[in-house]
Amino acid sequence: MRALQVLADEHQSLASILHAIRFMLKEICAGRLQPDLKLIRAMVHYLEAYPEQRHHPREDRFLFGRLRQRTEEGKELLDRLFAQHAGAPERIRRLESALDDYERDSSDASALAAAFDSYAEFYRNHMMLEEREILPLLRKHFTPADWAEIDAELAAEGNNLGDMPSEDFEAVFSKMVAAAPAPIGLGNGPYRD
Repeated sequence: MRALQVLADEHQSLASILHAIRFMLKEICAGRLQPDLKLIRAMVHYLEAYPEQRHHPREDRFLFGRLRQRTEEGKELLDRLFAQHAGAPERIRRLESALDDYERDSSDASALAAAFDSYAEFYRNHMMLEEREILPLLRKHFTPADWAEIDAELAAEGNNLGDMPSEDFEAVFSKMVAAAPAPIGLGNGPYRD
């Protein structure tokens, strides 16, 4: 069941970015941190690119799509989950719009912080839906042979997700951690493209 560990690791990566942006915006709003707009923009890009290029395709192909084919149990949950995946571009557009507004007038970060809090709350609930509702269904309906097949396919695919362009997300993540202020990062900022 290596696939479940991959899913958990990817959720942890996304959760750490959500936490980092929340922390930075709180500190910016309180006047304790100067904004690093390149870092924030890189993190927002990561929240858009990583799920769309790697995370959701893996979930949908290896796990959730198979579950949908296997059983009717949890159909409504899966429908909701796939709709949430499909709605990702609009949520990111709202977040990027708030970031654009803040970049034009950086006198008050509260609107950006509110937009991001809304996004982070949605994403937290989305991951909880997967972890608390969908993963138990996977464990219930998939056999050890299913898990072995999924793990083998996941390993064979590696980072190659077909025709989709793929970024080196590990390198981007490391670069963001290096630039992010302590205690959420190493504090070696500002972020450089």
